[in-house]
Amino acid sequence: MELPQVIEKVLPAFERYYTVKKVSDPPFCAQAEFRSHNEQYFLVRSAHIADIDSNEFVYFTTIENLDTHALEELTKLAWEKGLSLIKPHSGHRNSDVTLIIIAEKVDDEAKEAIKKTKLYKSYKFSFWGWSNFKLAVVEVGNGNEMENQTEKHGIYYNRFGKDYRKLLEKNIFCLKSF
Repeated sequence: MELPQVIEKVLPAFERYYTVKKVSDPPFCAQAEFRSHNEQYFLVRSAHIADIDSNEFVYFTTIENLDTHALEELTKLAWEKGLSLIKPHSGHRNSDVTLIIIAEKVDDEAKEAIKKTKLYKSYKFSFWGWSNFKLAVVEVGNGNEMENQTEKHGIYYNRFGKDYRKLLEKNIFCLKSF
């Protein structure tokens, strides 16, 4: 299955909670955005206690061969684009930036670099919130060998990207035509 077809199968999984847009902004082929705003009151609405904003910006890309150099470039670009959308204020809790890469082949050095990828930013010593970087990579070029892998079907992720493992795995199982 071609990489654009894999993206077309993965994007609907995000449409329930995210606003998904297909973009022609290389190297990204799609972008998803989640925004949540909560307010807390004490008994009546005029006794306003707090505003809580939480956001997530997800970038999708496809690449034939993912090496450490390409991983660094994509990570840097997604992090910068995501941070440019964040407007921290006193009610801001967190805004996470996520990069999901669909690759034919992932180099061994890149697999190790994925696990070690960690980007974090706090705003006003975390009083105005923080941002984390989530990374998930799906290797689709293994064909039928994917079922025998110890690495959960060719899905690699950093500490925060672990949240996407089940979602991507579920969509990988649906893609039995590899």
